[in-house]
Amino acid sequence: MAAVGGERKVVVSALQFACTDDVKTNVDHAERLVREAHAKGANIILIQELFEGYYFCQAQREDYFQRAKPRKDHPTILRMQNLARELGVVIPVSFFEEANTAHYNSVVVIDADGKDLGLYRKSHIPDGPGYQEKFYFSPGDTGFQVFETKFAKIGIAICWDQWFPEAARAMVLMGAEILFYPTAIGSEPQDSNLDSSQHWKRVMQGHAGANIVSLYYYFHEGALTLPIGMHLLQTSTLCNIVQGTIGCIKPNWKGGY
Repeated sequence: MAAVGGERKVVVSALQFACTDDVKTNVDHAERLVREAHAKGANIILIQELFEGYYFCQAQREDYFQRAKPRKDHPTILRMQNLARELGVVIPVSFFEEANTAHYNSVVVIDADGKDLGLYRKSHIPDGPGYQEKFYFSPGDTGFQVFETKFAKIGIAICWDQWFPEAARAMVLMGAEILFYPTAIGSEPQDSNLDSSQHWKRVMQGHAGANIVSLYYYFHEGALTLPIGMHLLQTSTLCNIVQGTIGCIKPNWKGGY
């Protein structure tokens, strides 16, 4: 972070990569990209939703609950805490959380000193072809959250939350300066001719415009082998407010931005 004309300059990066179904391989990949983003000056580095494996919510399978782990002593969170501390960067970390008998789609925000700043659990849970998340996740009970990091006050919501304007509005009213939406949305498997990506993009632009706030979101990219065969979109976009105009910028870093 640097001061420019009396204002803060914060460099934001989001990672996007094709997952395997091996946790270690994916976490190793995420760490490599975090290091690459840091080397290019990033202060806050967002990793995609549920990056430890394939987006498994396309099918209802009891054995997939074995992927969930408690927040405490979660190996991926601990590893990212060490990485954040080493590099001096902020890392929101998405994971499949087991909490007593409940399960959540959650994000922990790790500050630049490696401290766990808190937890957000996804509030809005979709249930439809290719996105059968209600089978796996309970609606979040944390409420919308804003985290005061070393570089900025950030709001974190997750994927389907973006369709609901109250999430962005609440976070901005709580002081968020930048909004992040780690995401795993893709195509519409019930209709191969239906492309909802532009609708999704417009809604995100609406959040940025209505709240005069920078917003960063992206789509998870994955090589999928599950039976529905959903194609996941491969893009990431920053929606920013510049002199009253909404601009969307598509980063072009190889391997993630």
